[in-house]
Amino acid sequence: MRKSHWRWLAMLSLLMLAVMALAACGGKEEAATPAPKEEASTEAAAPAEEATEAPTEEAAAESTEAAAEEAPAAGEFTFGLLLVGPYNDRGWSQAHYEAGERVAEALGINMIYVDKVNPADRPGTTSAQLAKELVDQGAKVVIFNSDDMKDDATAFAKENPEVYVIHISGDQAWKEGKNYEEVPNLSNLMGRMEYGKMIAGCAAALTTETGQIGYLGPLINDETRRLAASAYLGAKYCWENYRGQNPDDLKFKVTWIGFWFHIPGVTLDPTQVADDFFQNGYDVVISGIDTTEALVEAKKFAEQGQKAWAIPYDYEGACEEAPEVCLGVPYFNWAPGYKQLIEAAMNGTWESQFLWLGPDWNDINNHETSSVGFLKGPGLSDEAAAQVDQFIGELADGLNLWVGPLYLQDGTLYLKEGEVATDQQIWYLPQLLQGMEGQSVAE
Repeated sequence: MRKSHWRWLAMLSLLMLAVMALAACGGKEEAATPAPKEEASTEAAAPAEEATEAPTEEAAAESTEAAAEEAPAAGEFTFGLLLVGPYNDRGWSQAHYEAGERVAEALGINMIYVDKVNPADRPGTTSAQLAKELVDQGAKVVIFNSDDMKDDATAFAKENPEVYVIHISGDQAWKEGKNYEEVPNLSNLMGRMEYGKMIAGCAAALTTETGQIGYLGPLINDETRRLAASAYLGAKYCWENYRGQNPDDLKFKVTWIGFWFHIPGVTLDPTQVADDFFQNGYDVVISGIDTTEALVEAKKFAEQGQKAWAIPYDYEGACEEAPEVCLGVPYFNWAPGYKQLIEAAMNGTWESQFLWLGPDWNDINNHETSSVGFLKGPGLSDEAAAQVDQFIGELADGLNLWVGPLYLQDGTLYLKEGEVATDQQIWYLPQLLQGMEGQSVAE
């Protein structure tokens, strides 16, 4: 929403007064937002920016009263959700938000949430502090939805053994993992997005006319390396087996921006990174970040007469941003995992566990059963769409691309001929794979 200059100065003055008043009285806890009872719309009821503006002292009091009126009734089961980005980001956080809405409706329970839980939007505030606020408002289960919340999620679970904690994308509860900690009230949940990324890579390889695919990556860690590598493996397989091309002729470049979304002055600008790809012969960009800049820029270049396509990430509705250049979207469906863990908390059968849930190969887009899906986009040709379906069928029948020989980027043999990667070898991939261009380890 646009605001005139004088109105902005007035708001800034009120903000400063509010901060001074809050500091004088010791501060007030921010009320979590109760999720609406009806199914969430993909359009926000109000701009996300408004939700995080600091209220005046009078407005804060009114907001607290309103939240109290809408708070869950005593005895009703409530779970809380901490979202790293805006709840309507058309990416990672919206996928979590809408899954939470579906689970709340299915189980007849309440969901409350706080979004924009990140250092840029909430400097000086930790996810553990916000989790405490959710518990104070009745949450019996708290979901930390980002890898960056790992330490806070673990510490909070240890300090609050009566609260069930779900940490998304972590491995603390994985007994066979490298970072296992015995915390009875903490579980991990992640989707096997490696399959979704393979399908995305395949769609990119079937579409590119230049043989150059760009990958717009977030920060560098185990998760992001294995997902970028999975996209490369899918692209390489379809480039060779469906298009009959030499895999050595396929160019696959990864550029990392430094976080899951753009933070001005901190990360690279994903808009500029996408532009750099399109300006230098890469005609398909696969996104690994939480927002849709790759898709927006592909549309811009296509409108200028250039061949350009993109594959967004995380959220099944992401193609709606620019359908004509969207080849499809690999997305997470968190509802099955949420439902499994929350029901266990409700009925007393909770056990600390590590859930790495894959697609339902009978229907990868089934909201009830498939934790990972892929929706083909309008930008995908009919021929390529048919081949993508064929590739999905191969995966469903047991095709495994994580089989040797596979070499790491520095030439080290990672999987010998015929060796099938273990879950640990996939999860903790130490470098990008040979044939990929880009940084493997954070500096």
